[in-house]
Amino acid sequence: MRLLSPVPMKSTSKKLLALLVMAGFAIGAVNAATAATPEKKPVASKKTAAKPVPRVVKKAQKAKKVAAAPAKPRHPAAVEQDDGVMPKLSSSAVVVIDQASGEILYEKNANAVVPIASITKLMTAMVALDAAPDLAEILTIGKDDIDLLKGTHSRLAVGTQLTREEMLRLALMSSENRASSALSRYYPGGRAAFVAAMNHKARALGLTDTRFADPTGLTAANVASAHDLVKMVDAAHQYPLIREFSTTGERQVAVKGRPQTFRNSNALVKSDAWHIGLSKTGYISEAGKCLVMQTWVNNKPTIIVLLDSWGNLTRVGDANRIKRWVESLASAPGSFRG
Repeated sequence: MRLLSPVPMKSTSKKLLALLVMAGFAIGAVNAATAATPEKKPVASKKTAAKPVPRVVKKAQKAKKVAAAPAKPRHPAAVEQDDGVMPKLSSSAVVVIDQASGEILYEKNANAVVPIASITKLMTAMVALDAAPDLAEILTIGKDDIDLLKGTHSRLAVGTQLTREEMLRLALMSSENRASSALSRYYPGGRAAFVAAMNHKARALGLTDTRFADPTGLTAANVASAHDLVKMVDAAHQYPLIREFSTTGERQVAVKGRPQTFRNSNALVKSDAWHIGLSKTGYISEAGKCLVMQTWVNNKPTIIVLLDSWGNLTRVGDANRIKRWVESLASAPGSFRG
């Protein structure tokens, strides 16, 4: 048998060394590849600062929040209530009364004695008519009829001539101060006697809180309580001409030969939602906006007195709120006080 010759030791050692070198290169390549691969960053904790949100995104998120937010309630004075509670009113003194039964449906500061402005003209009209004057008599606006106290404007220029009936209509419908003043000057005994008659009639009607100093209401010395004005409205409502003239929507009058249109100072008289039998507005700075009415609500005669209300439309707004409130009580009548 032939034996294989042994491999020389030197040659074997070289081969082993070459294999080790190649293995080392392979391991190094693997480690290099591993090091080159980016590690995944850990998820940021809650405390990790968030990346800034672009401005456009912020605006969109803000708009979304605003749209989702519930609407804020309106001012309480404009909030209607359906739980039988009178909504908040803007007038400082108020009385609402069933004229037929005398039942007070609502009152607020009803005994406060306050200036009443041109509500005065209801008493002016009653006193003028009580004298049983000639309504066709021509009255002339004079210098004494000019308002020197408040400086109010009038379209009835000095020298204007109108019948007593027309003066009475303009005093009630458009609250013409010069017309009221002329009515008092042509009263038997003049203006002083007229004002005295106004106060005498107030006492006769039981108006214990009421005092008059002039026939127009331009002075803050003309005062009354809301309770007294309920009685005064009721008394004035007994006069057919006062009912007619105070609820006339508008009237064209020839002033010195030129036609002029005068309108009612209470816009509600033209509203189809109201059936008003008597109306009178008033305003001076000391009295605020005032409104008294005899009207029909739920087919019942009702007297509404609103005193010292601020803002152009607050007394009208209060009247509308009261009307809706009274109508809501149709099935549950009662007396409420504020």
